[in-house]
Amino acid sequence: MKKNLFGLMEEAIREEMAPFDIKPFRARQLVDWMYGKSAVSFDEMTNLGQDLRYKLAREFSIDRAKQVERWDSADGKTTKFLLGFPDEVAVESVLMRQPYGNSICISTQAGCAMGCAFCASTLKGLTRDLVAGEMLAQVFFINDYLNKAGEKVDTMVLMGSGEPLYNYANVLSFLRLIHESYCLNFGYRNVTLSTCGIVERIYDLAHEKLPVGLAISLHAPNDEIRRRIMPIARKYPIKDVVKAGEAYFNATGRRVTYEYILIDGVNDSRENARELGHLLAGQNASVNLIPINPVVERCLRRPSDDRVTAFANILHSMHITATVRKEMGTDINAACGQLRNRHLEGNA
Repeated sequence: MKKNLFGLMEEAIREEMAPFDIKPFRARQLVDWMYGKSAVSFDEMTNLGQDLRYKLAREFSIDRAKQVERWDSADGKTTKFLLGFPDEVAVESVLMRQPYGNSICISTQAGCAMGCAFCASTLKGLTRDLVAGEMLAQVFFINDYLNKAGEKVDTMVLMGSGEPLYNYANVLSFLRLIHESYCLNFGYRNVTLSTCGIVERIYDLAHEKLPVGLAISLHAPNDEIRRRIMPIARKYPIKDVVKAGEAYFNATGRRVTYEYILIDGVNDSRENARELGHLLAGQNASVNLIPINPVVERCLRRPSDDRVTAFANILHSMHITATVRKEMGTDINAACGQLRNRHLEGNA
C-alpha cells in the first residue's frame, strides 16, 4: 500500500522521501501544494518535473475524504457530512454557522467505545482510531466547501464521534499540524477538545502547554448518577475529574467548560443543580447545559423548558457561570453518530 503523505508534517514527508532520492527541499513544495493550495493529486503540482510527479505518484498517495452523504438543516445554519476514507470507514463532521463565524465539529475515532447512555456514537461500538490526516481531511473538506463562498473554518471542536484522549498521539499530531504556518496556521485558542474525563490524559495534555480549550463531559453532579449514564465514571471518580480540570486551568490559563446533558428525571432536579454548584464552587470554569437531543434507541427524554431554566438559575444563584446551549440541526439529527449509524444499517 502506498504511503499517504496527507496529514504528515514537513519533516516527516522529508524522511519518507529520502529512500527514493528525492531532494529534501521538495517536502516544502509538497506541503505548499497539499495544505496551502489544497491539491489532491501530484499532477496538480506544476512546479515539479513530470518525472518527479510520476515517481511520487508511484510511491505515495494524497488520500483525503470523500462525501458519502450530506444533510442540511431547514434554517441553513447546520450542515452534516458523512465522509468516507479509502478503507470504506466513514465518520461524521458538522458545520455550524454561528454569529461569530463558521464552527466545525470533527470526529477523532470511527465510532466510540465509551458506552454513554445518551449518545448515538457508541451504539455501533468503536471501529478504529483516526490518524492525524483523517482528522485534517475533515477540516479540509469543509474548508474547501466554504471557500466556494469566500468563507473558511473559524473555530473547531473535537467533539464528534470518539474519545479524543483515547487517541492521544494522533490527536496531538493533528493539533500541532493545523497550527503550522504551512498548513492551516490555526490558532490553538480556536480549538476545543471534548473528553469524557480521562484523568491521566487531562494531566498529560496540560503538560503539553497547548492553550486549546477543554470541555469535560460531566453530565451528573455525583458518582452514583454518573456511573449510571457514563461507564467511564466507574474508573474515574467525579472529584478526580474536576480536580484534573482545575489542574488544566492552572497549567494553561484556559477556563474549562463542563458539559452537562440534561435528562428528564435523571439529572435535572433542583437538588442535582445545587449539588453541581457545590461540586464546582471555587473553580474557574463554566457549565454548558445541553437539553438532551433524544436518541430513539436510548429512550431518554428531554426536560421541559421550565426545568432547564430552573436548573440554570440555581447555578447562577450559586455564582456558577452557566449557559444553555443553543440548539442547531435538530431537524437533521445532528447529534453525534446518528448519520453514521443510519449509513451502517443501510449497508448491513
